[in-house]
Amino acid sequence: MRRVLVLGGTGYAGLLIAKLLLERTDCRITLASRHLARGQAVAADLGAPFVDRVSACRADAGDPDSLRAAFRGHDLVVVAAPTTAHADKVVRAALDERVDYLDIQLGAAKLALLRSLAGEIESRGRWFVTEAGFHPGLPAALVRYAADQLDRLETANVITYLNQGADLPYTDAVDELAEVFRHYQGQVFRGGGWTRPTSWTACRFDLGRDIGRKLCYSMYYEELGPLPATFPSLTDLGCYVSESHWVTDWLITPIVGLGLKFPRSTHAMGRLFWWSLRTFARPPHRVEIQVQATGIREGRQARVRVSVAHDDGYAITAIPVVATLLQYLDGSVRKPGLWLMGHVVDPVRLVADMDSLGARVTIDA
Repeated sequence: MRRVLVLGGTGYAGLLIAKLLLERTDCRITLASRHLARGQAVAADLGAPFVDRVSACRADAGDPDSLRAAFRGHDLVVVAAPTTAHADKVVRAALDERVDYLDIQLGAAKLALLRSLAGEIESRGRWFVTEAGFHPGLPAALVRYAADQLDRLETANVITYLNQGADLPYTDAVDELAEVFRHYQGQVFRGGGWTRPTSWTACRFDLGRDIGRKLCYSMYYEELGPLPATFPSLTDLGCYVSESHWVTDWLITPIVGLGLKFPRSTHAMGRLFWWSLRTFARPPHRVEIQVQATGIREGRQARVRVSVAHDDGYAITAIPVVATLLQYLDGSVRKPGLWLMGHVVDPVRLVADMDSLGARVTIDA
């Protein structure tokens, strides 16, 4: 029976990850929180149907001693808290205590740190997975899924629709999302080459059903970078975020981008962005990611569209994580080294498991 510690286990995403792991595996779960009393209360509620399988401990991402004490004796730590400012301490504690690691964070500095330690991670026989979850996490995995449905993959566009509406709760994860604008890159792969990192592209995509055609803006994720080499027949590749309300797109987003140029502005800009997403949201309310791909199947042109959706943005983050961990727990993807989630998972099994875990999966192939 493996022991899994969820750092940030009392938060929205962390708690959902813990709950799904309890329901779908025989793992023992530890909820790690800065506030022990809260962790114990949440563990008591969560553990009622799972006697002796869930507990709580105190861990502060800024305190290396508390991290090492919390991680000791566990097989895996899932970093489900926005702790990128303390990534060096969290990663070092995991290496020192010889535990495997998965995070759901997006951050250029964190990724650079992990890459600088890739040799040590592999030599110690550890499995480290970064940028797991919805986005990042699913874009590369869904492109790989689409490629599996074709004999030759030629184009692949990933589009995210982020519209949870007034039910979107404010957490530190919103600040982390706003922080993306500080290091925004929008390059896409066109005609066999990448556009400039400082460029961006706007395209209209038909998202089908009740969403319809939307203007979408390019956003680059590191997991996209290796895909053209993995699929040499690929000529066009991009990841896009669907338009929101015009106030959010053309007024609030530029203000957030400018505001982030000032020090210690992340929280204020995150609150502003969150307010706008909630205030101006219009139906349909959900979070969705699609891959729209074209290529050759049995000598003829073919199209593939795969959609993964959920009403809750935190659930659609937790579900891909747990689907990945199901592959880790049975040993099928536990290969020592540093991995991006979108490249380490079996994409076909991932999609099937996400469907069984409660995501709404639609496949048109």
